[in-house]
Amino acid sequence: MHAPTLPFALPLIAILRGITPDETHAHVGALVDEGYDAIEIPANSPAWQRSVRIAADAFGDRALIGAGTVLTTGDVDALVAAGGRLMVTPNTRPPVIRHAVDRGLQVAAGVATASEAFDALEAGAQMLKLFPASVYGPAMVRALRSVLPPAPLFAVGGVTPDTLSGYLSAGCQGAGIGGELYTPGQAVERTREHARRFRQAYLDHAA
Repeated sequence: MHAPTLPFALPLIAILRGITPDETHAHVGALVDEGYDAIEIPANSPAWQRSVRIAADAFGDRALIGAGTVLTTGDVDALVAAGGRLMVTPNTRPPVIRHAVDRGLQVAAGVATASEAFDALEAGAQMLKLFPASVYGPAMVRALRSVLPPAPLFAVGGVTPDTLSGYLSAGCQGAGIGGELYTPGQAVERTREHARRFRQAYLDHAA
């Protein structure tokens, strides 16, 4: 049984933790040019609502723009007001997930156990995020896949171009890529270079 179709084409969620509004247009533009169509700006970044708005206004017709590290229903409302359409959480909070789904967002809920995964799906999450993936490894993905329904599962936290294939082979549909993609203040060309490496790693696995 196949996982449901994703709301974006390239199953790599680009995470721009720590980005500022002044940097957002250039870095998001570089990612979109490289084929990325799911962009996450974590809510613990400076003035994250402004950055989401900038990205959504400029690239919302080409990419699913949203926020990560969303912890409260207030964050959900702020994300919607900023024009975001994707919510990513580090944890499993059913009331927050339900509120986000009610507001029309695509939700990737953070889980670390099968119980949390089932709770997130019951609350309406369309996608699951194993976090922190590098702590659990592909073996955890295989264990979760043995009991979960075919919801999209993403490995997030410490994933590199070299380790991506292991998670995909174990049953992840994609990954969220953060620190290995972007660090605050880095040059746009560095972001573009890292994005190309991850995209090529995904394409090599899919070939």
